[in-house]
Formats: sequence, structure tokens, C-alpha cells
Amino acid sequence: MKRSYYSKSISEFLQENNSSILGKLNSAYNLENLNIKQNNSWESQIKILKKNLSDFKYGYIFFEFSIPRMGKRADNIIIIGDLIIVLEFKVGSDKYDLGSINQVLDYSLDLKNFHEGSHQVKIVPLLISTNARYITPILKFENNICNPVKSNSVDLSKIIREIIKLQGNIIIDPLTWESSRYKPTPTIIEAAQALYRGHQVKDITRYEGDGEGENNLSITAEHLNTIIDKSKRLSEKSICFVTGVPGAGKTLVGLNIVNERKKISEDENAVFLSGNGPLVQVLREALARDRKKSALAKGIKLKIEDARREVNSSIQNIHHFRDEYFQGTEEPNEKVVVFDEAQRAWNQKKTTSFVKEKYDNNEFDMSEPECLIDFMNRHKEWCSIVCLIGGGQEINTGEAGIEEWLRALKNKFQDWKIYFSDSVIGTNNYIKDSSLIQWIGLNGNIETELHLSVPVRSFRAEKLSKLVESVLNINLTKAQKLYKEINNDYPIVITRSLSDSKQWLREKKQGSERIGILISSSSKRIRPRGVDAENGLRSNSGKAKIANWFLNSEEDIRSSTFLEIPATQFAVQGLELDWVCLAWGGDLSFNENKWMHRNFTGTSWKNIGILTKKKFLVNTYRVLLTRARQGMVIYIPNGQNEDKTRMNHYYDGTFKYLKSIGIKEIKYS
Repeated sequence: MKRSYYSKSISEFLQENNSSILGKLNSAYNLENLNIKQNNSWESQIKILKKNLSDFKYGYIFFEFSIPRMGKRADNIIIIGDLIIVLEFKVGSDKYDLGSINQVLDYSLDLKNFHEGSHQVKIVPLLISTNARYITPILKFENNICNPVKSNSVDLSKIIREIIKLQGNIIIDPLTWESSRYKPTPTIIEAAQALYRGHQVKDITRYEGDGEGENNLSITAEHLNTIIDKSKRLSEKSICFVTGVPGAGKTLVGLNIVNERKKISEDENAVFLSGNGPLVQVLREALARDRKKSALAKGIKLKIEDARREVNSSIQNIHHFRDEYFQGTEEPNEKVVVFDEAQRAWNQKKTTSFVKEKYDNNEFDMSEPECLIDFMNRHKEWCSIVCLIGGGQEINTGEAGIEEWLRALKNKFQDWKIYFSDSVIGTNNYIKDSSLIQWIGLNGNIETELHLSVPVRSFRAEKLSKLVESVLNINLTKAQKLYKEINNDYPIVITRSLSDSKQWLREKKQGSERIGILISSSSKRIRPRGVDAENGLRSNSGKAKIANWFLNSEEDIRSSTFLEIPATQFAVQGLELDWVCLAWGGDLSFNENKWMHRNFTGTSWKNIGILTKKKFLVNTYRVLLTRARQGMVIYIPNGQNEDKTRMNHYYDGTFKYLKSIGIKEIKYS
């Protein structure tokens, strides 16, 4: 399998004519996007590499090697012995800037994490800023990744000689290495950017050869397209309920459907809708920034405001969509609508209250699911709704869950074709009403393909969601077993020190990986220890604040990686970070072998007695515990009995319970 534009042994590369090499690079590149800048960069790379590799008689070189995430290619990869040297050129640059250092380190990390042939080999990231000063290399490996090495064009051969002193006795077969399988698991932001550029879900989550994850996502996406095509062909109205474990890629499948249906027919005018304001804001801003960056790479100047307008029609807030069609009778522009986190749609009480207050309408009596189906039902011919359902993730009062969708279909829209995953009635996470289970069993179509069972958010721990479930369900034996199974690949630690938590995160972070502090919105009394839930990031914090927290660089004080502003469950549901510090408060505390549920009101804690509110609180921690892709530290502060709002027993029981699972405590001082 060829992953590069050009590849040869170093000796063959040295002998081949420069024009011939350049011609092969040009022919492999998308000629429509080829520009003088790219062509000149290749010319410079060829000359610099030939000059600096002239004394090396063995080894292999690749140009424009595909990295296992969409849209990424390393300028060069050199294999010598058992070393993989990843080269990133900055032609004409006289400095080693942090962005470029992180770029080449990210390429190296992606190879190690997602490329089977790179899991166990030594990888050296090498940044070449051609006009920069010489820096003596410090070569230190951690988990087979060397700290980034810097070189200019003059001293490159000297640097490479120092690097190859580190090689062992093994010799990597470059062609076997090149064809090793990829198992990429991009973040939802990276995935959205790739899909918007025209890739498909099977390209983004490719498990080459035997990938269960790829098959799961691809099969679900293909099955949804089949149902939509059938609805279109038979002039039917259909609704699909897609379920999945946390991090299994439900949002990714939804974005894929919207992009694919727009390609099939512009008349379908598909749209991705979500009631998750932060998700909409972050995806829109990420797509707009990426769109501007892509345009600039082609020599096109695009204002960020114009880029935002381009992407906004594809991803919308569900409440804005609802309000747009509420007062009129016209049918929506869209024939295919994907509702992300459809379990969070509002129930009848909350929707009625909103409509009464905003529109002074006392006659309205529909839930949000009924309202939204009613809008789509205005289409005279066909239409399709795809509901992406997360079980056990309702975290707001007034969120209806899947049952409200089913009641609307049962009572008002019985001519709609219903397709649902077997998990909808096969587990207790979705429907509690036995009459609704019986009704959908008789009137719907069970489709096993509509359940996503393999997590792809955390590539290091596919059992994370099961561990979290066992912890929250107080199944100690199962939790202990699962923790032992995943801890080597997905580290989870615990501490009583916030400074130790931050140090652990900073030590784990590499390249442009994102770290951040999470907290429950009701953990009001960690503020004296330095984590303020009331000033934490929430769903209503504003578009700029949320986008900056998720997207800005680590030097920016507004960024998650700066570790100053925490985010609550309302800001992070549906999104993710690489490494997380979860500040666990006194709202959900473990005592006498059970969870205590509390809410802080005024100046004191009040026990929660209402079952629904207890469920929301547990779901809050379920969300927070599944936001990290690579690992997390759980920070449980020490109490202070002199302060009645921070009694020791609010925290100590939880700490002891988590330690009894086997979770390792960290202490730096």
C-alpha cells in the first residue's frame, strides 16, 4: 500500500534527477490545488536533502507521507535501521516556533498511536527551519518518542548522524512498515473538518484489515443512507433512532449523513441540528477557521466572517430551527434532518412554558419532539429524521429522553416509518414505560445496524464506558477488574492536590494535545481550593468563550490547556479533550456504601430526594468521566470541618471508594 507521493532508498534518491523527483511529486498531487509555493518548497527540500544525505549509503526516504488523520502529510520520513525520523520543513524560516514544533511532534504521535508498524519503534520528530541557528540536539526518548529535534539546512547531516547513533540492532523493512494498518480515531473537531473537506466516515475511522470500529461506523452510515433512499423512492416519511455507547461516534455518523446527502442531491438540503449549544459553536468555529486556513494555503484570502457564513447552514442549533418554523406553516427547506443528542429535546412542560413566555401563546401544548416531527411532516412527499440518542446522558431538567419522541409518533404520526436499534428496547437506558416498549416493538422496525457498540473517542480504552458504569452503579468487583484491564493503556489516577493534578496533566501532554479541568456545575464548594464551578464554562458562556476554550493555543489564558478556567458538563457534553482533570465535589459523595446526592442552595447543602434530579446528577458525572481520550486524573479536595459546607465526609468517602477500586494515588510533594 503506497502512502506517499514518492519513496525510494536513499541511494536511489541521491542518483535520481531532481526534475524527475519533482515530476513524480507533481503528478501525485492534486493538480488543481498545486501552486508555485508548494512546488518551490519541494525543490528546496530535494536540494537540501540530497546535500545532507550524500554520505549515507543505506536507509529509505518518503516524501509527503500520509499521517493517520485526515488532511495530514509529513514532508518527509527517513528510515534508518530501527529509527523513524519524521521531517517537517519550514523553508525560509529563521526560528523554531512552537506551532511547528508541535506539528512535527503531532505527526510522530499519530504514527505511534494509530499506525500499527510504528507502535513499538523509535520515532524522532525533526523540525528543519532552514535559516535558523544551530542548536545542539538533546536526544531523550519517552515511550519511544524522542523530544523534538531542531536543525537548519546547513547542519542537517550533522544532526542526522547524532540521531542514528541511537539505533539498535533491528532493521525496519520500509515497505512492510509503510503498508502497516492504520487505526485513526480523530477528535470530533478533526472529523468534522475532514468531512467538510469531502472525506467520508470510512476514511476518517479506517481500521484497515480487521477493524471492528470502522465496520461499526461504516455499516451504520450505509444503513442510514439505505433507509433514506428507500423513503425517497417510496415517498415515505421515516425516523431512525441511532444509539451507541459513549464515544462511539454517533455525532460523527450524523455529520457524515449530512455531508453525503448534500452531495447526492442539493435539493435534499440536509442539516445537522443539535440542542448542544457548545458543540454547535465549537464545530462551526473550527470549520470556519479550517476553511480560512485551507483557502490561504491555496493563495486565497478569505475573511473569517465569510468562512463562518459558509459553514453555518450545515450545522444549526435545534432551538433556532424550531423557532424559525414555529409561527409559519411552510415546510422546512431540509428533507433530511439529523438531530444530535435527541434525548435532550424538551418535554411538553418546558416547551409549553417557553412558547407561552416568548410568543404569548397559551394554546400550544406540544413537546419539542412532537413540534419538530410536526414541522417535517409538512413535506407533501418524503422526508427523513435521524435521531442520535445517548442513553443515560440527560443532564438538564426538562429533557424528554426518547420516550417523548415515541409518544408523539404513537399519538400523532402513526403513518411514519420507524427504524430503531435493538438497544432501544434491549436495555433499560432508553425507555422505562413498558407500554411504549410494547408499542414500538409492534409498530417499528428493529435494525441492529443502528447501534454503535465500539467507542472510538478513547483509542486507549474501549472499556472506559463500562468502567464508569460499574463505578457509578457501585459494582466494586467489576470496577476493579475493568480498571486493571485498561489502566496500562488508559491511565487513571487520583489525588487530593490541585497542583499535583495540573503537573500530571502537563507531564502527560505532548504536542498540541488538549488538556483541561472539568467540574460538575453543582460542585459549588471546591472554590476555596481553586476550582470555581460558578465561573466555569457553561453552555450559555458565549460563542467566543467556548470556542476559545476548545480551540485556542496553550499560551492563551482563555484556552482549556492553560488550566485556569474549568468547564462544566454543560459545556463539554459531546466534545472531548485528550487528558482531563475531573474535580470531584461534594454534590455526589460516597458514604456508607451508597451515593449521596446533594444540591448547594444559598449557604448550605440540601439532600436531593427527587429521583429524576438524582438521575441528572449521576448522569453529570457519567458525562464528565467519559470526556478524556487518553487518560484522567481525579482531584478530590480535602475537606475542612470548620467550614460546614466542606466537611471531611463530603470528600473522604469518595476518595476511599475510588482508591478501593485500585486507582493509584499520585503525590509530587
